[in-house]
Amino acid sequence: MEDLVLELKNEIIEALNLEDVKPEDINDDDPLFGSGLGLDSIDALELIVLLERKYGIKLKDPNKGKEVFKSINVMAKFITENRTK
Repeated sequence: MEDLVLELKNEIIEALNLEDVKPEDINDDDPLFGSGLGLDSIDALELIVLLERKYGIKLKDPNKGKEVFKSINVMAKFITENRTK
């Protein structure tokens, strides 16, 4: 799962054009929204697209996104359990 965590960090940085952020700047358990990485609702849409495109996971319930995008570790666990690609 460590490889997936690093992959996710790189994917998020690339998808959201976080030019000044390096993978090591993102703590695995820090919140992605608000006080952590500081992402917003537009970024959430990008993450939904990333999940679908890269991992074959469709989020039908927007409230599920709040849970899934809590942190990198939570995302990695969700992907591991639901991946279709």
